[in-house]
Amino acid sequence: MLDLLLAALAGAAAGFINAVVGSGTLLSFPVLLALGLPPVSANITNNLGLVPGSFAGAWGYRRELRGQRRRVAVLVPASVVGGVTGALLLLVLPESVFAAVVPALIGLALVLVLLQPRLQGWVRRSRGRAAAARGTTTVHHDHLAAAVPVTALTGVYGGYFGAAQGVLLIGALGAVVDDDVQRINALKNVLAGVVNLVAAVVFVVVAPQEVVWPLVGAVAAGALLGGLVGGRVGRRLPPLVLRGVIVVVGVVAIVALVLP
Repeated sequence: MLDLLLAALAGAAAGFINAVVGSGTLLSFPVLLALGLPPVSANITNNLGLVPGSFAGAWGYRRELRGQRRRVAVLVPASVVGGVTGALLLLVLPESVFAAVVPALIGLALVLVLLQPRLQGWVRRSRGRAAAARGTTTVHHDHLAAAVPVTALTGVYGGYFGAAQGVLLIGALGAVVDDDVQRINALKNVLAGVVNLVAAVVFVVVAPQEVVWPLVGAVAAGALLGGLVGGRVGRRLPPLVLRGVIVVVGVVAIVALVLP
């Protein structure tokens, strides 16, 4: 019961942060490791558990999704392809590869979390310059041809591990999608949710033995609640505090993985 409670609390925190920042895996994944799961099993169990939270966060941002139907229709297939590819890579490559690579992936994710304010600032400035060049305050010119491969590559990363997938998406999509950062964040929630969902399907079909279902249920329950709260009120909280918590947890996870 204590394990389930800890998993649920980790899922709630991850679902909340995924909706707001996009790096909740850095909280829930280390908790599952601490509960004794092997790295690949922890990653798969975490992925399945966070699916409801991803879509809860997208629902919370539904107002910002209005008018983005074309973007969703074009980019969701890219997320599907990327997510399936990443999930298959996780299952095909030896577990030793994942155990060796994951500290570096967590480190990369932490760097991205720290750089997120700069990425968002760069996106805002680039949107403003584009608007000024067009003589308007709003720009509606997307480079979807560039957004498709960017989304697919991010999906590969998300299907394989997923930490800070949302941060990657915000930074990458901001360069090719002309819109407000909050609306890009809403689009990010949908695409990250799709990646998590298709990867989860692959894991359940191909490697059901790696799934710890009681912990999936606990993480899912927490992530659903956290995603709903994050989508509604999370934007009012100081992002610096959230990033600080993520960085501390991520560093602890790296130390735990690297030390014998």
